[in-house]
Amino acid sequence: MDSPHYSNTWDRLCDVVEYSGIFDSEKRQPHSRCMVDTCVALRGTLRELLDRHDRTNIWLNGLAGVGKTSIAFTVAEEMKKARRLAATFFFSHKHAQSGAKIIPTIAYQLALTFPRIRDDITRAVEGDRMLLSSDKSRSDQIQELIVNPLHALKFRQDMPYAIIVDALDECFSAEEAARLVALLMEMLSGPELPIIHLIFTSRPEVHIRSTTQAGVHEISLTTRDDDTIQDVRFFLRASLDNIRTSRPSVFGRSPEPWPSDDEFETLVFKAGGLFIYAAMAMNFVSATRHHPKQRLALLLREKSTVGADIDQLYWQIIATSDNPLVHCRMLASIIHLYIPRPLVELQSLFYDDQEILAVTLEVFSPVILNPPDGNGDVEIYHGSLRDFISDPLRSKHYYVDATHTNEYLAICYLHLLLRETWDNPGY
Repeated sequence: MDSPHYSNTWDRLCDVVEYSGIFDSEKRQPHSRCMVDTCVALRGTLRELLDRHDRTNIWLNGLAGVGKTSIAFTVAEEMKKARRLAATFFFSHKHAQSGAKIIPTIAYQLALTFPRIRDDITRAVEGDRMLLSSDKSRSDQIQELIVNPLHALKFRQDMPYAIIVDALDECFSAEEAARLVALLMEMLSGPELPIIHLIFTSRPEVHIRSTTQAGVHEISLTTRDDDTIQDVRFFLRASLDNIRTSRPSVFGRSPEPWPSDDEFETLVFKAGGLFIYAAMAMNFVSATRHHPKQRLALLLREKSTVGADIDQLYWQIIATSDNPLVHCRMLASIIHLYIPRPLVELQSLFYDDQEILAVTLEVFSPVILNPPDGNGDVEIYHGSLRDFISDPLRSKHYYVDATHTNEYLAICYLHLLLRETWDNPGY
Protein backbone atom coordinates (compact mmCIF):
# COMPACT_ATOMS: atom_id res chain seq x y z
CA MET A 1 0.00 0.00 0.00
CA ASP A 2 1.40 3.40 -0.98
CA SER A 3 2.38 5.68 1.88
CA PRO A 4 0.86 9.19 1.87
CA HIS A 5 4.35 10.61 1.31
CA TYR A 6 4.89 8.35 -1.72
CA SER A 7 1.44 9.13 -3.11
CA ASN A 8 2.01 12.87 -2.80
CA THR A 9 5.22 12.61 -4.80
CA TRP A 10 3.52 10.55 -7.51
CA ASP A 11 0.70 13.11 -7.56
CA ARG A 12 3.26 15.86 -8.16
CA LEU A 13 4.45 14.04 -11.26
CA CYS A 14 0.88 13.45 -12.45
CA ASP A 15 0.13 17.16 -12.02
CA VAL A 16 2.74 18.17 -14.61
CA VAL A 17 1.92 15.48 -17.16
CA GLU A 18 0.72 16.85 -20.51
CA TYR A 19 -2.11 14.37 -21.04
CA SER A 20 -3.02 15.79 -24.45
CA GLY A 21 0.42 14.63 -25.62
CA ILE A 22 -0.37 10.95 -25.02
CA PHE A 23 -1.30 9.56 -28.42
CA ASP A 24 -4.74 8.10 -27.58
CA SER A 25 -5.83 10.81 -25.15
CA GLU A 26 -9.50 11.79 -25.33
CA LYS A 27 -8.27 15.36 -25.79
CA ARG A 28 -6.91 14.32 -29.18
CA GLN A 29 -10.26 13.10 -30.55
CA PRO A 30 -10.94 12.49 -33.37
CA HIS A 31 -7.81 10.39 -33.67
CA SER A 32 -6.01 10.45 -37.00
CA ARG A 33 -5.07 6.97 -38.20
CA CYS A 34 -4.29 5.25 -41.50
CA MET A 35 -7.18 3.68 -43.36
CA VAL A 36 -7.14 -0.09 -43.77
CA ASP A 37 -5.03 -1.12 -46.79
CA THR A 38 -3.17 2.21 -46.97
CA CYS A 39 0.51 2.91 -46.28
CA VAL A 40 1.03 -0.86 -46.43
CA ALA A 41 4.64 -0.83 -47.63
CA LEU A 42 5.68 1.94 -45.23
CA ARG A 43 4.07 0.26 -42.23
CA GLY A 44 5.80 -2.97 -43.17
CA THR A 45 9.15 -1.19 -43.27
CA LEU A 46 8.52 0.38 -39.88
CA ARG A 47 7.58 -2.99 -38.36
CA GLU A 48 10.83 -4.50 -39.64
CA LEU A 49 12.86 -1.65 -38.14
CA LEU A 50 11.04 -1.86 -34.81
CA ASP A 51 11.67 -5.60 -34.59
CA ARG A 52 15.43 -5.09 -34.75
CA HIS A 53 17.42 -5.84 -31.62
CA ASP A 54 19.81 -2.97 -32.27
CA ARG A 55 19.27 0.65 -31.31
CA THR A 56 17.95 1.92 -34.63
CA ASN A 57 16.09 5.21 -34.33
CA ILE A 58 13.66 6.39 -36.99
CA TRP A 59 13.03 9.88 -38.33
CA LEU A 60 9.82 10.15 -40.36
CA ASN A 61 9.78 13.51 -42.12
CA GLY A 62 7.71 15.28 -44.73
CA LEU A 63 5.81 18.47 -45.49
CA ALA A 64 2.76 19.49 -43.47
CA GLY A 65 -0.30 17.44 -44.38
CA VAL A 66 1.48 14.48 -45.93
CA GLY A 67 0.20 12.09 -43.23
CA LYS A 68 3.00 11.85 -40.65
CA THR A 69 0.69 11.99 -37.63
CA SER A 70 -1.69 9.36 -39.02
CA ILE A 71 1.23 6.99 -39.56
CA ALA A 72 2.72 7.70 -36.13
CA PHE A 73 -0.67 7.13 -34.48
CA THR A 74 -1.24 3.87 -36.34
CA VAL A 75 2.23 2.59 -35.37
CA ALA A 76 1.56 3.59 -31.75
CA GLU A 77 -1.71 1.64 -31.80
CA GLU A 78 0.04 -1.43 -33.20
CA MET A 79 2.86 -1.24 -30.65
CA LYS A 80 0.41 -0.77 -27.78
CA LYS A 81 -1.56 -3.81 -28.92
CA ALA A 82 1.71 -5.78 -28.99
CA ARG A 83 2.55 -4.48 -25.46
CA ARG A 84 5.69 -2.85 -26.84
CA LEU A 85 4.80 0.82 -26.58
CA ALA A 86 6.94 2.51 -23.93
CA ALA A 87 5.67 6.09 -24.26
CA THR A 88 4.41 8.71 -26.71
CA PHE A 89 4.25 12.46 -27.02
CA PHE A 90 2.21 13.94 -29.85
CA PHE A 91 2.73 17.68 -30.13
CA SER A 92 -0.08 19.89 -31.40
CA HIS A 93 -0.73 23.62 -31.61
CA LYS A 94 -4.38 22.83 -30.88
CA HIS A 95 -3.80 22.07 -27.21
CA ALA A 96 -1.43 24.87 -26.16
CA GLN A 97 1.02 22.25 -24.97
CA SER A 98 4.17 23.02 -23.06
CA GLY A 99 7.25 21.45 -24.61
CA ALA A 100 8.84 21.60 -21.16
CA LYS A 101 6.52 18.79 -20.02
CA ILE A 102 7.67 16.20 -22.53
CA ILE A 103 10.20 14.42 -20.26
CA PRO A 104 7.90 14.17 -17.19
CA THR A 105 5.12 12.94 -19.49
CA ILE A 106 7.35 10.24 -20.96
CA ALA A 107 8.52 9.26 -17.45
CA TYR A 108 4.90 8.95 -16.29
CA GLN A 109 4.12 6.55 -19.15
CA LEU A 110 7.30 4.54 -18.53
CA ALA A 111 6.17 4.03 -14.93
CA LEU A 112 2.90 2.59 -16.24
CA THR A 113 4.60 0.44 -18.87
CA PHE A 114 7.24 -0.84 -16.43
CA PRO A 115 5.64 -0.72 -12.94
CA ARG A 116 8.90 -1.85 -11.35
CA ILE A 117 10.53 1.53 -12.03
CA ARG A 118 7.74 3.66 -10.59
CA ASP A 119 9.47 3.74 -7.19
CA ASP A 120 12.74 4.82 -8.80
CA ILE A 121 11.05 7.67 -10.67
CA THR A 122 9.22 8.78 -7.54
CA ARG A 123 12.43 8.74 -5.49
CA ALA A 124 14.14 10.86 -8.13
CA VAL A 125 11.35 13.45 -7.91
CA GLU A 126 11.52 13.38 -4.10
CA GLY A 127 15.30 13.81 -4.13
CA ASP A 128 15.25 16.91 -6.34
CA ARG A 129 12.33 19.26 -5.80
CA MET A 130 13.23 21.12 -9.03
CA LEU A 131 13.38 18.02 -11.22
CA LEU A 132 9.91 18.63 -12.67
CA SER A 133 10.49 22.34 -13.19
CA SER A 134 10.70 23.77 -16.69
CA ASP A 135 13.91 25.47 -15.54
CA LYS A 136 15.64 22.12 -15.01
CA SER A 137 17.93 21.06 -17.83
CA ARG A 138 16.45 18.42 -20.11
CA SER A 139 19.66 16.45 -19.83
CA ASP A 140 19.22 16.13 -16.06
CA GLN A 141 15.53 15.28 -16.46
CA ILE A 142 16.25 12.53 -18.98
CA GLN A 143 19.02 11.10 -16.79
CA GLU A 144 17.03 11.10 -13.54
CA LEU A 145 13.50 10.39 -14.78
CA ILE A 146 14.24 8.01 -17.67
CA VAL A 147 17.77 6.60 -17.89
CA ASN A 148 18.51 5.84 -14.22
CA PRO A 149 15.11 4.17 -13.60
CA LEU A 150 15.47 2.08 -16.78
CA HIS A 151 18.83 0.82 -15.50
CA ALA A 152 16.87 -0.95 -12.76
CA LEU A 153 15.14 -3.20 -15.29
CA LYS A 154 17.08 -6.44 -15.26
CA PHE A 155 15.19 -8.66 -17.65
CA ARG A 156 15.78 -10.52 -20.88
CA GLN A 157 14.05 -8.64 -23.64
CA ASP A 158 12.19 -10.71 -26.20
CA MET A 159 11.15 -7.74 -28.33
CA PRO A 160 12.22 -4.08 -28.37
CA TYR A 161 9.96 -1.23 -27.24
CA ALA A 162 9.30 2.16 -28.84
CA ILE A 163 9.01 5.78 -27.76
CA ILE A 164 7.13 7.82 -30.38
CA VAL A 165 7.38 11.62 -30.55
CA ASP A 166 5.21 13.24 -33.21
CA ALA A 167 5.42 16.74 -34.72
CA LEU A 168 8.51 17.93 -32.87
CA ASP A 169 8.47 21.17 -34.83
CA GLU A 170 4.95 22.05 -33.62
CA CYS A 171 6.19 23.33 -30.25
CA PHE A 172 9.97 23.63 -30.65
CA SER A 173 12.22 25.63 -32.92
CA ALA A 174 14.28 23.54 -35.35
CA GLU A 175 17.34 24.03 -33.12
CA GLU A 176 15.50 22.98 -29.94
CA ALA A 177 13.94 19.98 -31.65
CA ALA A 178 17.34 18.83 -32.95
CA ARG A 179 18.88 19.19 -29.50
CA LEU A 180 16.10 17.22 -27.80
CA VAL A 181 16.32 14.37 -30.32
CA ALA A 182 20.10 14.23 -30.01
CA LEU A 183 19.82 14.07 -26.20
CA LEU A 184 17.22 11.30 -26.24
CA MET A 185 19.15 9.21 -28.79
CA GLU A 186 22.44 9.58 -26.94
CA MET A 187 21.08 8.90 -23.47
CA LEU A 188 18.92 5.91 -24.51
CA SER A 189 21.85 4.22 -26.25
CA GLY A 190 23.49 2.81 -23.12
CA PRO A 191 24.23 -0.94 -23.32
CA GLU A 192 22.69 -1.55 -19.90
CA LEU A 193 19.32 -0.16 -20.95
CA PRO A 194 16.41 -2.02 -22.52
CA ILE A 195 16.30 -1.68 -26.30
CA ILE A 196 13.91 1.18 -26.98
CA HIS A 197 13.61 2.54 -30.51
CA LEU A 198 12.92 6.26 -30.79
CA ILE A 199 10.54 7.26 -33.59
CA PHE A 200 10.12 10.97 -34.19
CA THR A 201 8.38 12.96 -36.89
CA SER A 202 8.79 16.51 -38.16
CA ARG A 203 9.11 18.53 -41.29
CA PRO A 204 12.45 17.96 -43.07
CA GLU A 205 14.38 20.50 -41.00
CA VAL A 206 18.06 21.00 -41.84
CA HIS A 207 19.02 21.36 -38.15
CA ILE A 208 17.50 17.99 -37.28
CA ARG A 209 19.17 16.28 -40.22
CA SER A 210 22.60 17.68 -39.39
CA THR A 211 22.28 16.65 -35.73
CA THR A 212 20.96 13.15 -36.33
CA GLN A 213 22.92 11.86 -39.31
CA ALA A 214 24.50 8.98 -37.39
CA GLY A 215 22.33 6.16 -36.04
CA VAL A 216 19.07 7.33 -37.59
CA HIS A 217 17.03 5.63 -40.28
CA GLU A 218 15.45 8.50 -42.20
CA ILE A 219 12.18 7.99 -44.06
CA SER A 220 11.00 10.92 -46.16
CA LEU A 221 7.34 11.14 -47.13
CA THR A 222 6.72 13.06 -50.34
CA THR A 223 3.61 13.99 -52.31
CA ARG A 224 5.24 12.51 -55.43
CA ASP A 225 5.65 8.99 -54.07
CA ASP A 226 3.60 6.48 -56.10
CA ASP A 227 2.43 4.58 -53.01
CA THR A 228 1.30 7.80 -51.33
CA ILE A 229 -0.61 8.96 -54.40
CA GLN A 230 -2.24 5.54 -54.65
CA ASP A 231 -3.26 5.70 -50.97
CA VAL A 232 -4.80 9.15 -51.49
CA ARG A 233 -6.66 7.77 -54.53
CA PHE A 234 -7.97 4.88 -52.41
CA PHE A 235 -9.08 7.30 -49.66
CA LEU A 236 -10.89 9.57 -52.12
CA ARG A 237 -12.68 6.69 -53.84
CA ALA A 238 -13.83 5.18 -50.52
CA SER A 239 -14.96 8.58 -49.22
CA LEU A 240 -16.90 9.49 -52.37
CA ASP A 241 -18.58 6.07 -52.44
CA ASN A 242 -19.63 6.58 -48.84
CA ILE A 243 -21.08 10.03 -49.62
CA ARG A 244 -22.98 8.60 -52.61
CA THR A 245 -24.51 5.67 -50.71
CA SER A 246 -25.26 7.56 -47.50
CA ARG A 247 -27.29 10.34 -49.18
CA PRO A 248 -30.24 8.52 -50.84
CA SER A 249 -32.29 11.72 -50.83
CA VAL A 250 -29.70 13.19 -53.18
CA PHE A 251 -28.49 10.22 -55.22
CA GLY A 252 -31.54 7.94 -55.07
CA ARG A 253 -32.04 4.48 -53.60
CA SER A 254 -29.96 2.87 -56.34
CA PRO A 255 -27.31 5.54 -56.83
CA GLU A 256 -25.66 5.85 -60.21
CA PRO A 257 -21.88 5.99 -60.45
CA TRP A 258 -20.50 9.32 -59.26
CA PRO A 259 -18.30 11.20 -59.93
CA SER A 260 -17.33 10.68 -63.55
CA ASP A 261 -13.91 9.24 -64.32
CA ASP A 262 -12.69 12.65 -65.52
CA GLU A 263 -13.94 14.38 -62.37
CA PHE A 264 -12.30 11.77 -60.16
CA GLU A 265 -8.95 12.00 -61.95
CA THR A 266 -9.04 15.79 -61.69
CA LEU A 267 -9.68 15.52 -57.96
CA VAL A 268 -6.83 13.03 -57.54
CA PHE A 269 -4.51 15.40 -59.37
CA LYS A 270 -5.57 18.36 -57.24
CA ALA A 271 -4.93 16.37 -54.05
CA GLY A 272 -1.54 15.22 -55.28
CA GLY A 273 -0.16 13.08 -52.49
CA LEU A 274 -1.42 15.33 -49.71
CA PHE A 275 -3.73 13.46 -47.33
CA ILE A 276 -4.82 16.62 -45.55
CA TYR A 277 -6.04 18.11 -48.86
CA ALA A 278 -8.00 14.94 -49.59
CA ALA A 279 -9.53 14.85 -46.10
CA MET A 280 -10.62 18.49 -46.11
CA ALA A 281 -11.89 18.24 -49.68
CA MET A 282 -14.15 15.37 -48.61
CA ASN A 283 -15.34 17.43 -45.63
CA PHE A 284 -16.18 20.21 -48.09
CA VAL A 285 -18.06 17.95 -50.50
CA SER A 286 -20.02 16.12 -47.77
CA ALA A 287 -21.04 19.22 -45.78
CA THR A 288 -24.61 19.00 -44.54
CA ARG A 289 -27.26 21.19 -46.14
CA HIS A 290 -25.24 21.25 -49.37
CA HIS A 291 -25.54 19.17 -52.50
CA PRO A 292 -22.41 16.98 -52.90
CA LYS A 293 -22.48 17.22 -56.71
CA GLN A 294 -22.57 21.01 -56.58
CA ARG A 295 -19.82 21.14 -53.97
CA LEU A 296 -17.57 18.85 -56.01
CA ALA A 297 -18.23 20.92 -59.13
CA LEU A 298 -17.22 24.04 -57.20
CA LEU A 299 -14.07 22.33 -55.96
CA LEU A 300 -13.09 21.27 -59.48
CA ARG A 301 -14.02 24.56 -61.16
CA GLU A 302 -10.59 26.12 -60.73
CA LYS A 303 -7.94 24.26 -62.67
CA SER A 304 -4.72 23.57 -60.78
CA THR A 305 -1.33 23.65 -62.46
CA VAL A 306 0.16 21.71 -59.56
CA GLY A 307 -1.20 18.98 -57.33
CA ALA A 308 -1.61 19.32 -53.56
CA ASP A 309 -2.60 23.00 -53.89
CA ILE A 310 -4.07 23.40 -50.43
CA ASP A 311 -4.20 27.20 -50.69
CA GLN A 312 -6.61 26.91 -53.59
CA LEU A 313 -8.85 24.71 -51.44
CA TYR A 314 -8.91 27.37 -48.73
CA TRP A 315 -9.70 30.03 -51.32
CA GLN A 316 -12.60 28.00 -52.65
CA ILE A 317 -14.01 27.55 -49.16
CA ILE A 318 -13.76 31.30 -48.55
CA ALA A 319 -15.57 31.86 -51.86
CA THR A 320 -18.70 30.20 -50.44
CA SER A 321 -19.04 33.05 -47.92
CA ASP A 322 -21.32 36.00 -48.64
CA ASN A 323 -19.09 38.23 -46.49
CA PRO A 324 -15.60 36.71 -46.69
CA LEU A 325 -13.67 39.52 -45.04
CA VAL A 326 -15.84 39.49 -41.92
CA HIS A 327 -15.81 35.71 -41.69
CA CYS A 328 -12.03 35.50 -42.19
CA ARG A 329 -11.60 37.97 -39.33
CA MET A 330 -13.74 35.81 -37.07
CA LEU A 331 -11.80 32.73 -38.18
CA ALA A 332 -8.51 34.47 -37.32
CA SER A 333 -9.90 35.34 -33.89
CA ILE A 334 -10.78 31.70 -33.19
CA ILE A 335 -7.34 30.58 -34.36
CA HIS A 336 -5.52 33.18 -32.22
CA LEU A 337 -7.09 32.03 -28.94
CA TYR A 338 -4.40 30.66 -26.63
CA ILE A 339 -6.26 27.36 -26.31
CA PRO A 340 -9.34 26.10 -28.18
CA ARG A 341 -12.70 26.75 -26.49
CA PRO A 342 -16.07 24.97 -26.64
CA LEU A 343 -18.87 26.59 -28.63
CA VAL A 344 -20.74 27.89 -25.58
CA GLU A 345 -17.64 29.81 -24.44
CA LEU A 346 -17.10 31.23 -27.92
CA GLN A 347 -20.71 32.41 -27.94
CA SER A 348 -20.10 34.21 -24.65
CA LEU A 349 -16.79 35.68 -25.79
CA PHE A 350 -18.16 36.91 -29.14
CA TYR A 351 -21.47 37.88 -27.55
CA ASP A 352 -22.15 40.83 -29.85
CA ASP A 353 -21.10 38.89 -32.95
CA GLN A 354 -22.80 35.54 -32.35
CA GLU A 355 -24.48 35.55 -35.75
CA ILE A 356 -21.12 36.14 -37.45
CA LEU A 357 -19.63 33.35 -35.35
CA ALA A 358 -22.39 30.93 -36.38
CA VAL A 359 -22.04 31.69 -40.09
CA THR A 360 -18.23 31.51 -39.88
CA LEU A 361 -18.41 28.04 -38.33
CA GLU A 362 -20.81 27.00 -41.09
CA VAL A 363 -18.69 28.41 -43.92
CA PHE A 364 -15.49 26.88 -42.60
CA SER A 365 -17.08 23.64 -41.38
CA PRO A 366 -14.92 21.56 -43.79
CA VAL A 367 -11.77 22.76 -42.03
CA ILE A 368 -13.00 23.34 -38.46
CA LEU A 369 -13.85 20.68 -35.89
CA ASN A 370 -17.03 21.70 -34.09
CA PRO A 371 -18.52 18.84 -32.03
CA PRO A 372 -22.27 18.70 -32.81
CA ASP A 373 -23.19 17.98 -29.18
CA GLY A 374 -21.17 20.94 -27.92
CA ASN A 375 -19.07 18.67 -25.69
CA GLY A 376 -15.68 19.52 -27.09
CA ASP A 377 -13.55 22.36 -28.32
CA VAL A 378 -13.94 24.22 -31.58
CA GLU A 379 -10.58 23.92 -33.33
CA ILE A 380 -9.04 23.97 -36.78
CA TYR A 381 -8.67 20.69 -38.62
CA HIS A 382 -5.02 21.27 -39.55
CA GLY A 383 -2.26 23.77 -38.74
CA SER A 384 -1.91 24.69 -42.42
CA LEU A 385 -5.06 26.83 -42.06
CA ARG A 386 -3.31 28.92 -39.40
CA ASP A 387 -0.31 29.30 -41.72
CA PHE A 388 -2.58 30.32 -44.59
CA ILE A 389 -4.62 32.96 -42.78
CA SER A 390 -1.48 34.42 -41.14
CA ASP A 391 0.53 34.78 -44.34
CA PRO A 392 -0.36 37.80 -46.54
CA LEU A 393 1.36 36.20 -49.54
CA ARG A 394 -0.97 33.20 -49.30
CA SER A 395 -4.29 34.65 -48.10
CA LYS A 396 -3.75 37.93 -49.99
CA HIS A 397 -6.62 40.40 -49.40
CA TYR A 398 -8.18 38.05 -46.83
CA TYR A 399 -5.08 38.28 -44.66
CA VAL A 400 -5.87 39.31 -41.09
CA ASP A 401 -3.18 41.18 -39.18
CA ALA A 402 -2.37 39.57 -35.83
CA THR A 403 -2.28 42.94 -34.06
CA HIS A 404 -5.85 43.76 -35.10
CA THR A 405 -7.00 40.28 -34.12
CA ASN A 406 -5.45 40.59 -30.66
CA GLU A 407 -7.04 44.03 -30.21
CA TYR A 408 -10.45 42.60 -31.09
CA LEU A 409 -9.96 39.67 -28.70
CA ALA A 410 -8.89 42.04 -25.91
CA ILE A 411 -12.08 44.08 -26.38
CA CYS A 412 -14.21 40.92 -26.40
CA TYR A 413 -12.61 39.68 -23.17
CA LEU A 414 -13.10 43.10 -21.54
CA HIS A 415 -16.77 43.13 -22.47
CA LEU A 416 -17.13 39.57 -21.19
CA LEU A 417 -15.60 40.58 -17.85
CA LEU A 418 -17.90 43.61 -17.59
CA ARG A 419 -20.98 41.50 -18.33
CA GLU A 420 -19.98 38.98 -15.66
CA THR A 421 -19.40 41.83 -13.19
CA TRP A 422 -22.82 43.32 -13.91
CA ASP A 423 -24.53 39.93 -13.61
CA ASN A 424 -22.66 39.15 -10.38
CA PRO A 425 -22.09 42.44 -8.48
CA GLY A 426 -20.21 40.66 -5.70
CA TYR A 427 -17.84 39.07 -8.18
